[in-house]
Order: sequence, then structure tokens, then C-alpha cells
Amino acid sequence: MTKQNLTVSLSRQLLRKAKILAARRGSSISGLLAEQIEILVGEEEAYERAERQATALLDLGFHLGGVIRASRDEWHER
Repeated sequence: MTKQNLTVSLSRQLLRKAKILAARRGSSISGLLAEQIEILVGEEEAYERAERQATALLDLGFHLGGVIRASRDEWHER
């Protein structure tokens, strides 16, 4: 998979803290950002997949074991 560079603007203070964090983790700022973006994208994809599955289940409906013995009109006769 080919990679593409990305430019990000950070405040000097945030950049300094990010460098320290990356060094503690044995990574680079680029590596930290790539990892976090991968996590975010993965979570979003998982959420969308779960939402599609839930919608499909709702479209199928749920059978709760009962038996319909009368029509709607029969229940609402006056």
C-alpha cells in the first residue's frame, strides 16, 4: 500500500508534548497520528457495520411466539 504525506499544523506547545509522547512510546509523531487515525477509522467502520446489522434485524422484525387470532379490524370493532 502506498503512503502519502500529510501536513498538520500544531501549536509549539502541543508539538513539544507530542514529541515527548512519541519518544516515550518509541515512535514518531507521524506514527502516533497514523495509529490514532487508523483506530478512529476502524471504530467508525465497526459502528456503521453494527448499525447496518441492527437495521437489518429490525427490518426482519421479531417473532415473540404469540399467535394472532383476530384481525386488526376485529379488535377495533365497536
